Amino acid sequence: MKRICLLILVLLASQLGLSQQQLSGTELLDKAIAYHDPNGHWDQFNGHLNVIMQTPDSPDRDSDIAINLPAEYFQVTAKRDTITTTYTINKGNCNIKLNGEDNLSEAVLKKNNLSCERAALFKNYYTYLYGLPMKLKDPGTHISETIQLKSFKGKEYLVLKATYDEAVGSDVWYFYFNPKTYAMEIYQFFKGDPKGKGKDTGEYILLSEEAEINGIKIPKIRAWYYNKDDKYLGTDLLKTE
Repeated sequence: MKRICLLILVLLASQLGLSQQQLSGTELLDKAIAYHDPNGHWDQFNGHLNVIMQTPDSPDRDSDIAINLPAEYFQVTAKRDTITTTYTINKGNCNIKLNGEDNLSEAVLKKNNLSCERAALFKNYYTYLYGLPMKLKDPGTHISETIQLKSFKGKEYLVLKATYDEAVGSDVWYFYFNPKTYAMEIYQFFKGDPKGKGKDTGEYILLSEEAEINGIKIPKIRAWYYNKDDKYLGTDLLKTE
């Protein structure tokens, strides 16, 4: 009788895996978005995020981030030790402050590695990572219609591959979703094809816990590691007080 029960369980597991593999990439993405943003709020997101970045052998960086997508407004104020920097992009116009002072000279900007290019980098970084998986619907993103069943650190995932137009980016990304809930639990990128020039490059990011902000489920903890040797790089903590 035990053997019969075991056989039934194996068959059910196989059928589950087969049904999941029959999902297209687009269908998997839609299910993941339905989990994280069930009411379609991301496109109208207007809110604040407070993120603590912890890295080995460095002081924490406390960032207060304002994102207003309809108004095309982004601002990040970051504090580390005694230095506070503020980048603001308002409808494409950039402003930079250092310890509350603006109208900074070129010498001061250069000395402190401040620029509008870095402002755009921060804007893209925060809106992309905290807007996932919804951002995978953006123009220039190419979703593979073939999904993989893959084990990562002893757990099974449905894995979605994304590549981008050259103007958007050259990295190859993989997104790992819980096969039962479709929650996004890991993402990973390589500097090119991981089977070619991208081998031993890039990082993977483990996501844990969740916060609900403006009706969107957003990971609270993101821990970063190198693909090559699993070396720990740092953790982003989303504060929700």
